[in-house]
Amino acid sequence: MRSDPAAVGALKLCCLSVLLAGLMLPVLQRLGLRAFSMASDSYSSGTHSAAFVTCPNDTVAKELARGIVEKKLAACVNIIPQITSVYEWQGKIEEDSEVLLMIKTRSSKIPALAEYVRSNHPYEVAEVISLPIDQGNPPYLKWIGDTVPE
Repeated sequence: MRSDPAAVGALKLCCLSVLLAGLMLPVLQRLGLRAFSMASDSYSSGTHSAAFVTCPNDTVAKELARGIVEKKLAACVNIIPQITSVYEWQGKIEEDSEVLLMIKTRSSKIPALAEYVRSNHPYEVAEVISLPIDQGNPPYLKWIGDTVPE
């Protein structure tokens, strides 16, 4: 009995395809689950906020950031060094080097966050401004919500 070379080639190609599909299945499943997770997580716009606070130096910035996170007033505080602020204060234009805190939290925590900053900040008038988060990476937004209690 002689085998047809074309049939043998087709059989080899079919086996190779099945083997590759079997190897790729876990990868494709993981990617599909991740895409489904990101698409299906619902987020209510404004549930979380990004708040901004300027500090006179790195030491103050780190102390405030650590206290904010330890007190569960935010999930994360980024410290952005070496910004220059130009502003009017007591009738004069001022220019200072500062450090910026970018704080991610629940919107409901903004009043407590502002009070904490006012109580622990060396400035006479501390900057605390916030913007609601409209959209973002759903797993990250979920992490903020899981980390910062209501």
